[in-house]
Amino acid sequence: MTSVKVKFRPASSAEKQGSVYYQITCKGKVRRITSGHKLFQPEWDTRLSEIKTPLVSPRLPALNDIRNDIGGDISRLHRIIKRLEASGVSYSAEDVIAEFCRHIHQLSLFHYMELLISSLIRLNKIRTAETYRAALNSFRQFRKHKDILLDVISAEIMEEYEAYLRMKGNIPNTTSFYMRILRAVYNRAVSEERIDDRHPFRRVYTGVDKTIKRALPVDAIKRIKNLNLSASPKDDFARDMFMMSFYLRGMSLIDMAHLKKADLYDKYIYYRRRKTGQPLQIEWRKEMQDILDKYPHNSSDYLLPIIPEDSPDPHRAYRNAGNRINRRLKHIAAKAGTPLPLTLYCARHSWASAAKALGIPIVVISEAMGHDSESTTQIYLASLENSAIDNANSIIISSL
Repeated sequence: MTSVKVKFRPASSAEKQGSVYYQITCKGKVRRITSGHKLFQPEWDTRLSEIKTPLVSPRLPALNDIRNDIGGDISRLHRIIKRLEASGVSYSAEDVIAEFCRHIHQLSLFHYMELLISSLIRLNKIRTAETYRAALNSFRQFRKHKDILLDVISAEIMEEYEAYLRMKGNIPNTTSFYMRILRAVYNRAVSEERIDDRHPFRRVYTGVDKTIKRALPVDAIKRIKNLNLSASPKDDFARDMFMMSFYLRGMSLIDMAHLKKADLYDKYIYYRRRKTGQPLQIEWRKEMQDILDKYPHNSSDYLLPIIPEDSPDPHRAYRNAGNRINRRLKHIAAKAGTPLPLTLYCARHSWASAAKALGIPIVVISEAMGHDSESTTQIYLASLENSAIDNANSIIISSL
């Protein structure tokens, strides 16, 4: 028979906090595990072996958190003991402690997400790794850098996190963005049978609200294209990268920045979307070459002069370039009198909008932009000819 008890070791001085620990007794042997929690002597009920939670105390929220953590640890220890007894193999108190420590390490949310982020980076899914990092940093701030185990994440905790995000002024789409990432991490742990699904996201918003329109009409794109920016080379470069993105069917900056000169041959650009890994090809047109010819001194292997040849960190260089371009696009928007705030991402939305306005089928637009999230669309795309996509792009560029 194995027993588990919660114990308190008072400090040598009443002004100092003592330690809460767990006592494991198995086959007459007693072992202890520290809980990591500290309490003042008056906060511990020795007779009941539990925390006292006064109705009025500035430490009440902290004491409630400690109480919940201890309850989770005791439940976890009982599950470990039940599993070891069911195995029919002889075990000791040390085995219980070792399994408990292993369990704690593997089920740490912060540790688990760090492992996933490292894996995404190795797979070259940099943008996805960045979104996971953003969600982890946000949740860490909410938790005040105190880790949490995956199997104790509850609907109540996620509701508190949602309220925290709203209090900080985040719009629903931003709170949903973080929730969807955390839900994906949680569901992965469930699929790997690390934890049972407690459905902690059932009461928080994980949808997508309609956002401010980002697509510019074709006449606005024309005005941007025809601006005389010769007096400001930085603005001129930003406009060129915006137009190049538009010409390349709304190609994202990360894909544009990493295009190599070797990717352009036989009058086509061949590349894989970094976000999805989907292979795409785009017919190379005169308008694209005209932009390229403005920067003949690019001696790097990159097709476009976005990442410097001697950059020690290409990823950071592309991010910095994107920030600089977007800042300059604000100047350009004012000069062109565009109705919307101008960013590089507007080029992608604008290409899709222009294609739709010209009557180009959605199936062609979806394939042209490398979308792969619509399973129904993908069925129709299986036999689509690249010539149809190239013709669509030709119609759009010629309309400018």
